[in-house]
Amino acid sequence: MAQFQRIGVVARLRHREVVETLDRLVAFLKRDGRTVLAERDTAELLADHSIEVVDRRTLSPDSLDLVIVVGGDGSMLGAARALADLGVPLLGLNRGRLGFLADIPPEEMEQGIGRVLSGEYQLSERFLLAMDVHRNGGVAASGIAANDMVLHPGRSVRMMEFELYVDGQFVYSQHSDGLIISTPTGSTAYALSAGGPIMHPKLDAIVLVPMNPHSLNSRPIVIDGNSLIEIRVGTRNELHPTITCDGQYEIITEQDDIIRIHKKPRPVRLIHPMGHNFYQVCRTKLGWGSRLDSVRHDDRDSGAAAE
Repeated sequence: MAQFQRIGVVARLRHREVVETLDRLVAFLKRDGRTVLAERDTAELLADHSIEVVDRRTLSPDSLDLVIVVGGDGSMLGAARALADLGVPLLGLNRGRLGFLADIPPEEMEQGIGRVLSGEYQLSERFLLAMDVHRNGGVAASGIAANDMVLHPGRSVRMMEFELYVDGQFVYSQHSDGLIISTPTGSTAYALSAGGPIMHPKLDAIVLVPMNPHSLNSRPIVIDGNSLIEIRVGTRNELHPTITCDGQYEIITEQDDIIRIHKKPRPVRLIHPMGHNFYQVCRTKLGWGSRLDSVRHDDRDSGAAAE
């Protein structure tokens, strides 16, 4: 039997191009003899209503062999959070803008996915972050993130105050617009915009990036991926700082709240086509320079053309 026989399809966006790609994908998988499954929201988008409809809450790790996500990196992050405990590998068919995670372009869908289904692929593991907000001796809220968790002042433009601890050791108190706690996956997202370093996805590390700190000495810190991060919300805050998970879930904190963040034990598994190269993705998506010899070659060609 094929390695990926039972395949779930996911599409969060209802854009026309996403729906058209989703229909094409399902038709391709069925022609290839695969069983296609989808949650009700995705199934309702499809022209083919004969696929198996499932409920994520009742899925077991043996229910699916693979999940293909049609959309952008945001859709991939949503699937990673939703399926975090199943251990099912994810493959992204890019219908977004960047494509750091969803890396098969729609024009190469049949060829790219066909190779993956025949066993030609690379597997990478990415860890997620788990967070609990402790209040008055109990847990007031929880969340998970594949990219980052961000503590910020919410709708206020005023700075907030907090204390940072790592593995029980006091790091600093800070007056700033907040703090970004990012995985290596999220290091090319919001953390990068705030001045954080780009981390290779294989690193077992977390980066802490301050947002507009009221100090010239406050810099991003890279810590061990197994660290326990603790943020204590200042008692003198007149506002109620908010913490978001991948920019989706907003949790409003109170004075004296303690936010604890750590790595989730089970990673998310991502499937990439053979030859996937993180540095090539960075060159393409971030506009890094190409090889100098190719630039010189282009210059020579341009000069010859000019003559």
